[in-house]
Amino acid sequence: MRNTFGNLFTLTTFGESHGIAVGGVIDGFPAGIEIDMDFIQSELNRRRPGQSHITTARKEADKVEFLSGVFEGKSTGTPIGFEVRNQNQHSQDYENMRCLFRPSHADFTYHEKYGVRDHRGGGRSSARITIARCVGGALAKLALRQLGISITAYTSQVGSIALEKDYHLYDLNTIEDNPVRCPDQRKAKEMEDLIAQVKADGDTIGGIITCIIKGCPVGLGEPEFGKLHAQLGAAMLGINAVKGFEYGEGFAGVTARGSEQNDVFIPKADAAETPEDAAVNQDVAARITTKSNHSGGIQGGLSNGQDIYFRVAFKPIATLLMEQNTVDLEGNATTLTARGRHDPCVLPRAVPVVEAMAAMVILDNYLLNKTVRISQ
Repeated sequence: MRNTFGNLFTLTTFGESHGIAVGGVIDGFPAGIEIDMDFIQSELNRRRPGQSHITTARKEADKVEFLSGVFEGKSTGTPIGFEVRNQNQHSQDYENMRCLFRPSHADFTYHEKYGVRDHRGGGRSSARITIARCVGGALAKLALRQLGISITAYTSQVGSIALEKDYHLYDLNTIEDNPVRCPDQRKAKEMEDLIAQVKADGDTIGGIITCIIKGCPVGLGEPEFGKLHAQLGAAMLGINAVKGFEYGEGFAGVTARGSEQNDVFIPKADAAETPEDAAVNQDVAARITTKSNHSGGIQGGLSNGQDIYFRVAFKPIATLLMEQNTVDLEGNATTLTARGRHDPCVLPRAVPVVEAMAAMVILDNYLLNKTVRISQ
């Protein structure tokens, strides 16, 4: 089983939903980065359960403890070990699932591949494992902050309720002003009401999270098998319940012509210089921009200096608090009524997970790109 993410910056995770702890080991993190513990904990707080009436009622402090790699408030360049103790498991709620396969869960496939599974909350396949990703992403954000790179995600659709404007037209500083994490407060209330109704029905619902990466330098990614959008797509599709990924204009762009889609190069308005200055300034990217950004900040698999923006589609969570038909371990038809504390919609708590995965991809590629440039 592969449990490690990344190339130079790597995160290896461990733990199960109802085990003693969830944690990880981060390797390849640069030395000398100031480690803001309050910020890291705040990122976990955004993901933790029990935040509002539209999330699971499970109460977990999700307090992270660092075991190595940090000294006097800074990273040392050595492996960073950390753990988050599980403290509020109700394993008995899953006892009726011990010998059943939950519809659309990993139970059946996991059991067939490994011959064993942890029925308590899904064990290793549980979304609770994303705690480790949020810690890794928070550290990556701290490093990227020093490079002027920021990553912001928000809920842009729940069910059929969707934002209709371009992300530039929203105040992204208001995302945390509502429990759905949506920058449109009116739409957020509609989404919140829909999730509350779905929860009351014992059902679940999906939606879309939009993410914007600002400040990326030109050249992150690889032109062949390591295309930046492919890496971002793989990272997002590795998040529980994700069913789709698109960047830039995505599927909507197929109806346009190339003359409408091409991002035309233009001189930067603030980059006027004399021919003598131009001869000295070899940074072409400092003098060129594009008139539009239909490409979503990536061209030829490499970042082009514009905002990188993408959307991630999440399916309705598979655990329903209503009776469903299924089969047992012997293949006999039966029924299942789930018990316990479950999210009716994963999106509000998935926003920081999307940001975390994006941050780790970008930092990993920055380090790879730095290695390439040094070797030239």
